[in-house]
Amino acid sequence: MKRTYLILLAVVACAAALGMFIAEHTGYVLISWKSFRYESSLWMFLAVLATVLALLYGLRTLIKMTLVSTGLINPWSNRNQSRRLRLAAEQGILDLAQGNWKDALRHLRRASEGEAKPLVYLLGAANAAEKLGYSDEADALLEQALIKQPSAEVAIALAHADLQLQRADDSGALETLQAMHELHPQHPEVLLRLQALLRQRQDWSALIGLLPALRKCKRLNSAQLQKIEYQAWSGRLAAACNLQQSPAQALKSLDTAWQGLSGTLKSDHNLVAAYAKELLRLNAHEQAESLLRHALKNDLHDGLLDLYGQTQAKDLTRQLQAAEGWLKQAPHNAVLLRALGRLSLRNQLWGKARDYFESSLREHRQAHTCAELARLLSHLGDTQRSNQLFAESFQLLEQSLPVLPLPAPAKKQS
Repeated sequence: MKRTYLILLAVVACAAALGMFIAEHTGYVLISWKSFRYESSLWMFLAVLATVLALLYGLRTLIKMTLVSTGLINPWSNRNQSRRLRLAAEQGILDLAQGNWKDALRHLRRASEGEAKPLVYLLGAANAAEKLGYSDEADALLEQALIKQPSAEVAIALAHADLQLQRADDSGALETLQAMHELHPQHPEVLLRLQALLRQRQDWSALIGLLPALRKCKRLNSAQLQKIEYQAWSGRLAAACNLQQSPAQALKSLDTAWQGLSGTLKSDHNLVAAYAKELLRLNAHEQAESLLRHALKNDLHDGLLDLYGQTQAKDLTRQLQAAEGWLKQAPHNAVLLRALGRLSLRNQLWGKARDYFESSLREHRQAHTCAELARLLSHLGDTQRSNQLFAESFQLLEQSLPVLPLPAPAKKQS
């Protein structure tokens, strides 16, 4: 309270001092212009001037507030137009994420009208239109995007390819991606989309031609590239054996495809196996046997050993002896022992075949080995053991089947 009184006292004192100063020094102001004449004391003039300035400032503020208020109320003002477009964009993106295709199309199309670069909104609107089944409208929106942002042709083409795939138009999508690949041969996303589509369409020759560019783009690691390369070449080998061709023509096509592989690929176990399988399918056993025998000299690969046991050379004795020579390297290899059992059967060496199958089972209980021995024992008259092995073969095979729902076991009728 004391502080307030002191402040009031100071204000009164200052006012009294100012009044005394004004009374003693009134001053004089005269303004004369043509017939106009104004005269007053200096302090009155300053008071009038301050009042006029305050009125002008108040009038300016009032006019500004009126104009702003008019802009807020006017729906066609620039401020409201920008606000409506922003809200349409936000709502359109939300609708698109939630699957409200009709609302997304309406909002995103509206949002694109006020943008100089409306690519994102037009791509979203095109996607929504496609979901609604309006394919022509979707294409038109993409064309509009290309006109407004020609520098984004790759992004627009990728979106167009996606829409074509949604329509199950694989050929159209392939044409779109190939056109982009010609214009931008090193573009990573174009390459990735194109290779995925070629794999889906099983166009192995085109995929093989794309492999060098895929290696250069460095978007795939070595394991992924190896998988694609194996799939392409194994598919190419399988496709070479056209069933509409004669066996001789199919074999010639297969050999031509195999010769197209590099030396490194020809030593790949998976591709050797794929080639050998096709040779066996064409009954070119002699050629398959020679291929596998040379491949197995460097590495006793289980997959190749299994295939070798299914081949039939002209000289069966020499073939069996060659395979028995590998026992020195892998005397406990169950797959090699089973292959030797099969080759012994081809040589009609029933006892030796039985011994090899028995040895293979001691190393590893496998369904195919059980079935081979069971079939042999059945013909040799050992029915009881044969039935046991067939049952074991079925149990081993059942373990490798996927887990699927099955009906409850049927009750035995009394």
